[in-house]
Amino acid sequence: MNSIDKVIQSGYFNDTLRQWHCLNTQITPFNLMYPIFILDDMDLKEEIKSMPGIYRYGLNHVKSMLDPVVESGLKSLLVFGVINKLPKNQHGKHADSPENPVIQALPLLKKWYPELTIACDVCLCPYTSDGHCGIVENQCIDNEQSIKRLGEIALSYALAGADIVAPSCMMEGHISAIKNSLMKEKLLSRVCVLSYSAKFCSVFYGPFRDAANCSPSFSNRSSYQIPVGSSSIAERVVNRDIHESCDMTMVKPGMMYLDIVRQIKNNHPNIPLFIYQVSGEYAMIHHAVQGGVYGLKEGLTEILRSMRRAGGDVIITYYTPIILKWLKETCPL
Repeated sequence: MNSIDKVIQSGYFNDTLRQWHCLNTQITPFNLMYPIFILDDMDLKEEIKSMPGIYRYGLNHVKSMLDPVVESGLKSLLVFGVINKLPKNQHGKHADSPENPVIQALPLLKKWYPELTIACDVCLCPYTSDGHCGIVENQCIDNEQSIKRLGEIALSYALAGADIVAPSCMMEGHISAIKNSLMKEKLLSRVCVLSYSAKFCSVFYGPFRDAANCSPSFSNRSSYQIPVGSSSIAERVVNRDIHESCDMTMVKPGMMYLDIVRQIKNNHPNIPLFIYQVSGEYAMIHHAVQGGVYGLKEGLTEILRSMRRAGGDVIITYYTPIILKWLKETCPL
């Protein structure tokens, strides 16, 4: 062992010293957001086959599912609506109708868990007959119609009790449209906007599309999601959304795009940055653990700390309940 090795190792020869070198990568409940799917059938609970252990919940099952997670320290929730019984149409009528499961759930969630910060995904794809994220005319996105509709949906969620509206649609001008809708109702002091700014056109969304019943009926979403190999478009759309006054921004998926996370954090250090550990990542980790490749706690902790090291402030992950249990035993990870 040479002298340089001794000098380096002297800085981290026990657990406390090692933690001091990693403070900006620790995981606490404030660094986690839990995504859930709420169905339009109040009594139904369905396992998502491509995401073993993850379910869609009818409203009558939501409280019993969330109670232990909140008890473990949950701070924030991301809610997706899924419709199986309600009809879909070109304009996503039930994205903001009184029958919408998110709008029905929000008042109850705020009553049950008044301290919980609740975000709602804002998009048309789960509610449109074609499964696209905007309004389609002649097999092309009509951007003007789309952002007007998205502003209406975001406002409906805000009025129902959402703390955060989170547009995932990638439409040009959607942040301004949503902010203007909130401003007209004087809601900007109570509702903030989390934009899925750097959302890549990824194969890792497959299980989510099963979960939300939102696969496109024709073509794909490559014309309004970021090409996998591009960092310049990611930078431009993040700058666009911040210029339009989004309060927080996001990179999605997570593991394959940590270079983008670091790029955004370097350029915008004062904007909270979210990473979505998406459905395909969840499934990949699950099957690796089942195959004995690594232990869940060890593997997931390494992945989460890598996301924090890259610059992620909050990680949206389906593993949130089990991570919170670990944190009660050893805080922070």
